[in-house]
Amino acid sequence: MQREAPEGPSLLATARDALLQEILPKLSGTDAFTTRMIANAMAIAAREAVQNGSWLEETRATMQHLTGATEAPDTAFAAAIRAGAFDPGSAHYAEAAALLREAARMRCAISAPRVLGKG
Repeated sequence: MQREAPEGPSLLATARDALLQEILPKLSGTDAFTTRMIANAMAIAAREAVQNGSWLEETRATMQHLTGATEAPDTAFAAAIRAGAFDPGSAHYAEAAALLREAARMRCAISAPRVLGKG
């Protein structure tokens, strides 16, 4: 089922533009800084809403596959990394490294797209 237009990300973008174009120019100091932080949070929320989140489920499934942990695979994965289970030369090094690269890329796409050359 499709939502009626405008959807959340579009509403956030419109509100953010109004905040930056109409309200921010009238502010200074701490109020201007706080307004910029709010605008950044709105942009992050809009980007997060556009992503469907399936990458998180896929990431957790891969962590579960790599660790065998059915409960808290992310915690088990972190513990396995600390224990050296995915160090260079290990059986699943390439798969774990690819997983970490993709997770970092997806998180940056939400919170810091400029790092990826976007935005």
